[in-house]
Amino acid sequence: MDWIAIAIIAFAVLILLMMAVKIVTEYERGVIFRLGRLVGARGPGLFLIIPFIDRMIKVDLRVVTMDVPSQEVITKDNVTVRVNAVVYFRVVDPEASVVKVLDHIRATSQISQTTLRNVLGQSELDELLASREKLNQMLQRIIDEHTDPWGVKVSTVEIKEVELAETMRRMMAAQAEAERERRAKIIHAEGELQASEKLAQAGEIIGREPTTLQLRYLQTLTEIASERNSTLIFPLPIDLISMFMKKEVPVHMSDPKK
Repeated sequence: MDWIAIAIIAFAVLILLMMAVKIVTEYERGVIFRLGRLVGARGPGLFLIIPFIDRMIKVDLRVVTMDVPSQEVITKDNVTVRVNAVVYFRVVDPEASVVKVLDHIRATSQISQTTLRNVLGQSELDELLASREKLNQMLQRIIDEHTDPWGVKVSTVEIKEVELAETMRRMMAAQAEAERERRAKIIHAEGELQASEKLAQAGEIIGREPTTLQLRYLQTLTEIASERNSTLIFPLPIDLISMFMKKEVPVHMSDPKK
């Protein structure tokens, strides 16, 4: 009987020892409560607690990547869009994350959804599409202010996707096409203006030096002759011939009476 009692006592001591010894990994902390009162956070490593008196809750300190479900948002210019985002956060105060909030992950998710609707509802569609980085920083700051009392630090908020209605996508595509056509017309008009300016300069030079017109005419004939093998009849302006034949008549020969 003595051996049985010793064995029972040894087994009970072993059970109590297993209950008293706690091991917490590097990325975790153990929040200890003694008779319901907060003692503090311990770890990482091995430590002892008092069985049946102390209670430990493990808290993970690693970064949590949380997808924010798609939210239907009405922008400031009355456009309905669906937006989803991703939030990166981690626990920096294990005690507050256990004492101040029931479930810090769910609470962070809910406040992220509410903030996403509120912030994007105060922005116009163009700002949502063009200034996404600015909105990300604003979301991160507001969500972090709400989660700070819970011992949660929000490091990054990224808007992942903005879904537009089919009619709105068609309107935006038509607007983009019209903008491209406008730019193309402006570029074409600028090219025509530059070409006309160059032609005007060329006309002034030809007007001062008629020989340049003759050289240009002969150059055109050469280009046509080199590119085509068929016989071409190219009209020769009379004015061009008269320029070659025209000579200055002496003054003493102009009057037949002299």
